[in-house]
Amino acid sequence: MEEKEIMEKKQNYEKYVKGMTKTHNFWAQLAKAFVVGGLICVLGQGITDYAMNMLGMDKETAAIVCSISLIFLSVLLTGLNIYPRIVKWGGAGALVPITGFANSVAAPAIEYQKEGWIFGVGCKIFTIAGPVILYGIFTSAILGVIYWIQGLL
Repeated sequence: MEEKEIMEKKQNYEKYVKGMTKTHNFWAQLAKAFVVGGLICVLGQGITDYAMNMLGMDKETAAIVCSISLIFLSVLLTGLNIYPRIVKWGGAGALVPITGFANSVAAPAIEYQKEGWIFGVGCKIFTIAGPVILYGIFTSAILGVIYWIQGLL
């Protein structure tokens, strides 16, 4: 092949890739993430306020109830195939809060359940969430050691 043919093929391929690649409006995505993340936070605050004011719980217990409720709702909506649509529309606004983490654990479990409890759910449940857990624990341990050393000094 000649140099000219190679360059032409490369340019055609680049045009093809550009045509097939989705482009996103940054500001629209930012606004959508803000709305979805804000609504999740408003729901969490509503749950916390309800637990404190209507159920008479202290602030710490109400916060625990809020976290458990948001995790439950996220897993339920993942199972009903609603949360993935929320993530598709809201992006990081739905993925960053605790609901996104619950979704990342529940989605592979649901997807691979047909392969059985051991090789499906058991092996795949932490496919996405595993690195988050690993690096979260690792970072916590490092910061704990730093804090401990500071305490000694």
